[in-house]
Formats: sequence, structure tokens, C-alpha cells
Amino acid sequence: MRLSKLAAPVMLVLASCKDSQAPSDGTNPPPPPPPGAQSASVLTQHNDNSRSGLNDNETALTTANVNVQQFGALFSVPVDDQIYAQPLVVGHLLIGDSYHNIVIVATVNNTLYAFDGDNGTLYWQKNFTAPGMRPPSRSDMTGACGGGYSDFSGNIGIVGTPVIDGAAGRMYFVARSTNGTSYVQHLHAVGVTDGAESAAGPMQIAATYAGNGDGNVNGVITFDAQRQNQRQGLTLVNGTVYVSFSSHCDWGPYHGWILGYDASTLQQKLVYNDTPNGYAGGLWESGMGMAADAQGDLYVVTGNGTVGDAGDPANPVNRGSSALKLSPSGSTLRVASYFTPSNFELLNQYDLDYGGMGALLIPNSTLYLTGSKDATLYLLNKDAMGGYQSSFNHVQQTIPLGRNDANMHCQAAYYKGSSKEFVYVWSENDPLRAIPFDRAANLLSIQSEIVSGVAGPTGQSGAVLSVSSNGSQPGTGILWASHAFSGDAEHDVTPGVLRAFDANDVRRELWNNQQNPRDGAGTYAKFASPTIANGHVYLPTFSNRVVVYGLK
Repeated sequence: MRLSKLAAPVMLVLASCKDSQAPSDGTNPPPPPPPGAQSASVLTQHNDNSRSGLNDNETALTTANVNVQQFGALFSVPVDDQIYAQPLVVGHLLIGDSYHNIVIVATVNNTLYAFDGDNGTLYWQKNFTAPGMRPPSRSDMTGACGGGYSDFSGNIGIVGTPVIDGAAGRMYFVARSTNGTSYVQHLHAVGVTDGAESAAGPMQIAATYAGNGDGNVNGVITFDAQRQNQRQGLTLVNGTVYVSFSSHCDWGPYHGWILGYDASTLQQKLVYNDTPNGYAGGLWESGMGMAADAQGDLYVVTGNGTVGDAGDPANPVNRGSSALKLSPSGSTLRVASYFTPSNFELLNQYDLDYGGMGALLIPNSTLYLTGSKDATLYLLNKDAMGGYQSSFNHVQQTIPLGRNDANMHCQAAYYKGSSKEFVYVWSENDPLRAIPFDRAANLLSIQSEIVSGVAGPTGQSGAVLSVSSNGSQPGTGILWASHAFSGDAEHDVTPGVLRAFDANDVRRELWNNQQNPRDGAGTYAKFASPTIANGHVYLPTFSNRVVVYGLK
């Protein structure tokens, strides 16, 4: 598993398990895993804080054996509701008197399930709805979309992908609850072995921020637990858990909030509002988590909202429709660098704003890949993003995809092969694109892109992508794509499909779960990436189950 910041905690987990063979009964230590067994961990959305979506420690799955004869559905795990969060994996975890690879899944009914990733054995499940309450549902969002809110089809409990601190053995997530009148959101910290709540939690989410923007009272904006949608995956970096928020169908007043909590105590450390003297600026990114670097800087793209302040669109106070580099500064975050497209007013007017596509840091580079809903990719220098210029975009590279219906509600991914590096993008109404990254020039080689001929997602919801490989070893790179098989997944629950492509040549589809009826998974889990680890693919669904694929 490629990683920057979270690699160290994973190694601590593995090292402590291997070195602490303490017998549970005072006699013999538990047996080690079978020889050659994999025990990789996926502790955060899209594998690591670069949000690359790459697990490059996968030794079992190859382009030769992922086919309909050798690969398919092994088992499924039933859950109590839809799954919007990506499944997470803790490898080589001591449960009872032996070690297991466990998978933890969250549902919109505020329930967590922890099961054995190799055979489906359920170890624990717990519900985290606040006492005397229930999860909110779409019908509670009375003002969203004029009262016809359908971005969610039912409950809206745990939505953003949790994050796991491997060293501490603790998972963080946000659960939402209501009694029909009052609405609360709680940050929880639970043990991965048993789901037990830490002594510090749960912590009710609340915040205020100085500003004269939408919804302020006497120059103070107050966090609204009903309107603010916790959509992105959580981010853990340097001992701080970051939680970000958008809205429900631009139902105002709302703002883009980022709240930082101490991972040990759950005490709030940081509060940031991206439009304190304006409106909107939600943080969506199709469910992808904010990226972060080893220094603790955060990278995120904001949606439609106020740009600039006091008549100056370059003023950093309000930064809707922008890519941001944010650095911790006292009890808030400072805009260290930003980029706002020169045509942001047009984009906002036609709901083609920035912030719909999941963005990623290209590993071992200074580059940040983002995209706007007008089907334009932007490659940014993460440390000098380009600011705002009214007549041109001062960025590393601008790539228009040439489609006016590719709104880019999707998650991009990255892979480094033996001879080439790629970024992958598959938005709705557009083909899957594998774009080589030229590291010498620090540019994407759009003229050399490889385009798949497979029919892709339609409507207003693109594909979510993940990659597996055994390092850069030839024949091991596989691009996995989950998307709606038919229909428009933006507002409807639709049939889903999981596909596997040769990561070095996406014109070659290796397998899909429609080839054999027993491999079908049911309905598509919007913006919930498949997780690949330890010879298995864990596919969340809206059919109230996780389907697990592997070699037969």
C-alpha cells in the first residue's frame, strides 16, 4: 500500500502484533498467519492521505487471474442499510487468541460492522444513533431542492468514510441523529477490536465563526447540524482528526466548514469556515477525503459560493469555487495557497462549479489534480496554486475534456507502472481515460491518453476508481471501477457494475461482475469506492450488503 502519512501507523500495528505474541491463556501464543498470507491495511478513504486510491502491496490479484473463470464473488455480508462509506481494512489484527484481517463497514443507519475479510465471520456490530433518536432521513431536509430532496434515498446516518488510527487501534466517524425536531452530529472514536467507545467520546459537533455571511447573528455564524452535510471522508494527520461539511442540495444558509479535533481527547482544536462573509462553498469532492501532506497541510476543493471579499475576488477571506492549500494556524486554518478558475462566475451561474470531482495529490510530486464540473481538469502546483486571474488560469496545466455533459461527479485514481505513470478519470457521459503523467515535465500527456471503449456511467454520477498492484511489477496493475450500470445515480437507486481493467492499457477489460449471474452485487453505492486488499475486493452496495470478490 503506497503511503505517505498513514504508512507509519500501519507499520506500528503490524510490528506490535508480530512482536507481542503474548498468550491469551498464559501458556501458548496464538499461531502466526499462514505462510505467505497478506495482511495489508486500508485505514482511510482511497488508501492514504494523497487520496491516490492505490494499494501497491497486492500480491495475489494479477491481470492473468482476474477473469471470469478464476475470479468472482466469494461471499457477501448483510448489513442493515445502504453503504455510502468506503470499507476499511485492518490487517493482522489480534481478535481473541488469533490474528485476522478485519473489514469495518458503516451504514446510513449509524451501524458499524466488523467482519473477517477472508471468510465473512462477523466479530461485532454496534449502532451509534444518539439515545432516544433516529438517523435523519431525506424527508427531514424539508428545504432541500425545494422540498423534493432525493440525493439520498432514505437514511442519512454515517455517510463520510471513517478513518482509523492504526497505532491506537481506534476508528473515528461522524454519526447523525434526530428526534424530528432537534438534529445532532457526533464525532465518535471506537476500538477496532470491539467497537467500544473511547472515554473521550462521543463529542457533539458544534462550532461558531466570526463573519457577516449568510445566516449570521450579530456577526457570528453557528454550525447547523441539520443543514450541514458530512459528505467527505475524514482525514487524520499529525494527531488531528479533520471533519469537513457541505450541504443538502444547496439548502441555505450553509457554509463549507472544516473542524479539527484532537485524536486522543476529541477536544476541538481548529475551526475554519471558507465563506464567513459570504455564502455556500460546500466541501463535497464526490465523497473523497481531503488530501494532506506530512507537514499537516490540507488540500481541498470548494463548491459554488462566494469568491473574495469587499469587492476583491482575490481576497482569501471567502474562497468558494476554489482549490485550497490550508495550513494550521492557531485555532483555525490559513489559506496558504489557492486557485480559482477565471470563469468562476459563469461556472457558478450554470452549476458547473469546482468541487464535484474527488481530487488527489500525485505521489512523490508537488502536483494536485483537480477537476471542475465543466469537464476541465486542472493540474496545480500544490505550493503555488495560481491564485485568481480574471483573464487566464495561472496553473501548471489545464485540460479541457471537450464534453459539455461530463459534470465530473467522480473519483480519480493514480498508478505507477514499470514504465509509465497514469492518472485515471471516468466521469459521467464520458469514456474512461488513462492519462500518462510525465514526471520529467511535471505534466499530463493528454496527447498520449488511452481511452477505454467500454460503455460507462450516464446521467449525473460518474465512476469511483481504485487501483491494485504488486509494486510496479508487470502484469499486476489493475484498475477497478464501480459505477451505475444503467440509469442516473444522482437521484435514483440504480443497478451497479464492478469492472476490472489492465491498469497499463484500459482498452483491455479483464472482468466485470455482469459476466456471471452469481457475481452480481445489486445496486450501486454512490461515491463509495471498492477496497482492494489481501487478495479480495470489498464492494459496498445500496442493496444492504458488502459483496466480497476474490480468486475462486
